[in-house]
Amino acid sequence: MRRRCITAMLALALIAIMAYSFMQLWAIDSETQAEKDRRRQVLEKKPDQAQPGEDPLAALRAQNPDIVGWITVPYTGIDYPVVQAQDNDYYLRRDLNGDYALAGTVFMDYRSPKDASDYGILYGHNMKSGSMFGTLGRFEDREFFDAHSEGRILLEDGWHDIAFFAFLVVPHNDAVIYGQPRSPDFLDYVVRQAKHTRPSFPSANDRLIALSTCAYVYEGARMVLIGRIV
Repeated sequence: MRRRCITAMLALALIAIMAYSFMQLWAIDSETQAEKDRRRQVLEKKPDQAQPGEDPLAALRAQNPDIVGWITVPYTGIDYPVVQAQDNDYYLRRDLNGDYALAGTVFMDYRSPKDASDYGILYGHNMKSGSMFGTLGRFEDREFFDAHSEGRILLEDGWHDIAFFAFLVVPHNDAVIYGQPRSPDFLDYVVRQAKHTRPSFPSANDRLIALSTCAYVYEGARMVLIGRIV
């Protein structure tokens, strides 16, 4: 009798574990599909070139006044609006409408100038599905880094090209990479710390933009791709 009870309890426990695992997988699949739907809808509103004197972000800001730009990196799937809040927590798990979203929204550091006049930092989750900044790790491969040097960013004054020049893996609390405004020795530090760089390095007065996401090489690691706004 006792053996039967133990067997029955184990069977029930196994069923409960399987049911829980199924629910978790279902939730992940549902959220992944929801993220695809959200992205498809927002891509339909991607701004084109604006006429002189027009705000290229006006239509998007009608949906959300926190929108400050749009970031595009070819061959990665990175093609998203950028928001900026009063802190770096609000959009971690919120979409453009302020609703819960596991993937969050690409956002600019709250301390960065909206026009990236000096140095702007963009954050996005490293999603397993490859959404948000989930493909930023491709730049860790030297061949990919060498072959893909360009991106585009939309700011209040229109679209700009980005010339990516460095890829790094740094701690999440790196005071130089995540400092605002950037330190006088920023570029020297990047040269010392970078895994990959390009010969065409920016000057001290160039506008810079950094894309940052989680890396899993050690606790608290972050991947960072830095470019010059042309």
